[in-house]
Amino acid sequence: MTLRHAILGFLSVAPSTGYDLKSYFDGSVRQFWTADQAQIYRVLAQLAQDGLVTIEVIPQSDRPDRKLHHLTPAGTDELDRWLASPLDAHAVREPFLLRLFFAGRLGRAGVGDLIDARTAVAEQQLAVLSAIRSSSGPPGPNLERILRLATLDNGIRHTQTEIDWLAELRRSVTALTDEGDRHD
Repeated sequence: MTLRHAILGFLSVAPSTGYDLKSYFDGSVRQFWTADQAQIYRVLAQLAQDGLVTIEVIPQSDRPDRKLHHLTPAGTDELDRWLASPLDAHAVREPFLLRLFFAGRLGRAGVGDLIDARTAVAEQQLAVLSAIRSSSGPPGPNLERILRLATLDNGIRHTQTEIDWLAELRRSVTALTDEGDRHD
């Protein structure tokens, strides 16, 4: 998935400003796709240059003008092509797992601290996702709503699984004897 296609997807739901798009990312898909404000604005400019979106300038007297981005027919076609294209295997880059792979150098206490820090982050993420899910209500008969809630539920399940895995890893590290704490 690319940021370009994510933005086209959001614009297929409703015309949006860059600020709106950042809010949509943070409130709906951040558990699997993040974007910062600068990235969003760069991609919007490129989409406009490519003719995939148009920009409607809405004058405001008390603030800078709003730039509302609308999906063009070419943008809709691009989004539909991407949605229907074959899925590629994605390369996973997980900085925590890379740290964990080499963390034996830190000893049991250091590894325990690393695991505890990751657990705290995962628990915070689970709380955020669960709060969003609680306020979302049941899926309902709308296909788009069912799919959006399914991605949220996926994030909740993955995060809970990671918390469970971290707890098991923490127990294993804690159970090591001094002999098992050495790194070679």
